[in-house]
Amino acid sequence: MTIYDLKPKFQDLLRPIVHKLFSVGVTANQVTLAALLLSVISGMLLLFIPNPHLFILLPFVLFIRMALNAIDGMLAREHNQKSHLGAILNELGDVISDVALYSPFAVIFPQAFWLILLILFLALLTEFIGVIAQSIGASRRYDGPIGKSDRAFIFGTLGLLVSIFPQIIFSSWVNYLFILLTLLLFYTCYNRIRRALCELSTPANNN
Repeated sequence: MTIYDLKPKFQDLLRPIVHKLFSVGVTANQVTLAALLLSVISGMLLLFIPNPHLFILLPFVLFIRMALNAIDGMLAREHNQKSHLGAILNELGDVISDVALYSPFAVIFPQAFWLILLILFLALLTEFIGVIAQSIGASRRYDGPIGKSDRAFIFGTLGLLVSIFPQIIFSSWVNYLFILLTLLLFYTCYNRIRRALCELSTPANNN
């Protein structure tokens, strides 16, 4: 189970907001772009002003981004706003936002610089595999153990800890956390490939 599995309940909470946004003419693509803009501005702030106390912003930004991502999907599905442009913006927005929001950790944890770059690469790879699965006839794969929502929770929590306890930037245990996250992302890539192939090999997909 991943945090993504809780998405339906989260959407139920957001549905009144979605109806209100639709009634005033807000579109799914506008919400997608707002989430992207929020992520890029916040990431640039943390990257160019790497003050540990500023990382208190990260859990709030990640939560708002998660809510906006859910809202744009609901506007698209439930209010007939699906489009090819929206699909492209959604996928690009996710990977650009991940890079923008998580790359500042490479600055405040210089001892783990290459590990964090590897984590960013694997995070992008998991999403790329998810899209490839869809392109070959399987469903868009969101399998864990480390999907987009799980990464947001982990880095949001780490950002909160860094802001409250700045001394942890010198702690060696953080390196082990990044190593564990790297291994789990490798497994996530494998898991998405495996499940996409299993889905394609079922009788329903062979008929």
